[in-house]
Amino acid sequence: MALPVASVQLYTLADLFAADMQGSLERLAAIGLKNVEAFDFVRRPREIRAALDAAGLASPTGHAPLLSDTLWTPDGSIPTPKPEVVFEAAATIGMTTVIDPFVPVERWLTEDGVQDLADRMNAAAEVAAGFGLTVGYHNHAQEFIASFDGRTAYERFVELTDDRVALELDLFWALTGGQDPVALTASLGDRLVAQHVKDGVAPDSNPFAPGAPAFGSDSLDQRRAGEGDVPLADALRAATALQYAVIEYDHAPGDVFEDVAASYAFLTEGGFVR
Repeated sequence: MALPVASVQLYTLADLFAADMQGSLERLAAIGLKNVEAFDFVRRPREIRAALDAAGLASPTGHAPLLSDTLWTPDGSIPTPKPEVVFEAAATIGMTTVIDPFVPVERWLTEDGVQDLADRMNAAAEVAAGFGLTVGYHNHAQEFIASFDGRTAYERFVELTDDRVALELDLFWALTGGQDPVALTASLGDRLVAQHVKDGVAPDSNPFAPGAPAFGSDSLDQRRAGEGDVPLADALRAATALQYAVIEYDHAPGDVFEDVAASYAFLTEGGFVR
């Protein structure tokens, strides 16, 4: 298998990217990165494309909601445009895969809910194909709360979606959901095209479980790659068709650019990316 390329999810930069898009991208390029994963790109695709081009970066993947009316994040909600609008923006930026980053907890708790999500994702894949794009899904931890006949809601979703629906496995959130990130990586086979390379100490209990206290990103104990409890190296090695190793912090432990650089060094020095 060819090694994946390194990338970084721009949600990591949060307000820094909003305040200085060009400067932020140039700092990522100076670290050595050549790819990013865009976030909140639909309302400004031309601006983002111009900034990427100027910094010598590409965004082959990006996050946008495809399955919900609004995108929830621990720090606020973002309205959801129609899929056609999302895909047109993605094509403008030069993406190949649009990934839904989050679906609310309650929709993962019943078989009907999971079936609906799979149906919607399969329909989105059909629309995306008309734009020359593919679609995918990125997990948090709520997908692992419910089980049906011994299969987690996430596993059922994988079974019910077309093979052309890509998967992006967030390794930190999989561990938080009580999963073995290495075994889960192996089970997804060639549909797993991206991993979120994210380390830290998983919360004692699933923060998305019904009745769990409200939480925000700043409550998470996330650390630089290789410095937490997530078996990143083994999970990266277990992938069979990985295209992107995407650095992400929901809550960077220190200076975000230094933290990204440290995780990038983990990937390059460990021989995990080309």
